[in-house]
Parts: sequence; structure tokens; C-alpha cells
Amino acid sequence: MKIMEIDKAVYRKNINRVIVFFVGSLAVLSLAFGAVLIAVFGAETVDPSGSTGNFHLNLIGVVLAAIVCASVLSRLKDKPYLKEIYYVWQLKQLHNKIYRKLTKIKNRAELHDVNALIILKFYYSSLKQVYLLDNNSLTLPTLEKDIIKLDSQIISQNLTISTDQFEADLLNKIV
Repeated sequence: MKIMEIDKAVYRKNINRVIVFFVGSLAVLSLAFGAVLIAVFGAETVDPSGSTGNFHLNLIGVVLAAIVCASVLSRLKDKPYLKEIYYVWQLKQLHNKIYRKLTKIKNRAELHDVNALIILKFYYSSLKQVYLLDNNSLTLPTLEKDIIKLDSQIISQNLTISTDQFEADLLNKIV
């Protein structure tokens, strides 16, 4: 995966619209599916506590709405409007995979493993991009220190490492 440039204003505008659309669609579809299910399968009697016993039908309506919304987003993910959003989503998934092996990767980097250094270079650079896009300024100073430390290690070993060298398969080589 290559790091691509993203216009923060466009990304924020698009992600906010997608979130509002998703939440609104989820609410409307949940109500619609729940109402239809209750109309077809619902109990009309009310017990003394005031419950109709249709909770499970409403829950099924919410699950159906979530499935519909997720499938619509899945089909639209390759559209230009969602390009940046999908890219960041993929990047965050990749961050999770790297994070699970981060201790091993850092240990291998200390032993001057070039693959580990490439992974860390990509991880820190892409993490910085996501932090900036998501306005996560709280952990940015720590990340900056890690980037400086990694860059000085790369320079001290006279290596030329860039984020373009990263391939997800490199993670499989870290044991």
C-alpha cells in the first residue's frame, strides 16, 4: 500500500457526510424494518408490565438495517467520493496488523533488520497522516519523537528507506 496525499478539508467534509448518512439510514431503516416485522409477526397483546414482547423483532430490524447499510457502503467504496475514506479505513486496518506485531518489529529494527525498518517507516508516516486527518494532536508529539529516532537510526546505518518500499507481505517475514 502506498501513502497517498489527502486534502484534509475534503476528507473531513466527506467523512462527516457519510457518517450522517449512515446514522440516518440506520435509524430510518431500523424503524421501517421493525415496524414491518411487528406488523407481520408481532404480538398484539400487552402484558401487565406494558411490554408487547416485540423486542426481538425490533432487534432483528436493527440487524437488518445494519446489514443493508454495510452492504451499500461496501458497494460504493470504490466510487471517487469515498476514495479517501476507504483509503484511510484500509490504512487503519493495516495499522492494526502492524500494531499486533509492533514489539517484534521494533526488536528486529534494533537488530538492523531492513524489513523491520521499512515497516516502521511506513507505519510511523502513515500513522502521522491519519493522526493529522483525524485531529489527533494528543499523541502526535510522541509519534514525532519515534520518527526522529527511526530516521537517525536509518541515517546511522547509511540506508535509504522510503515508505514506497513497504509491502504488506513484509509483515509475514517478521517472526
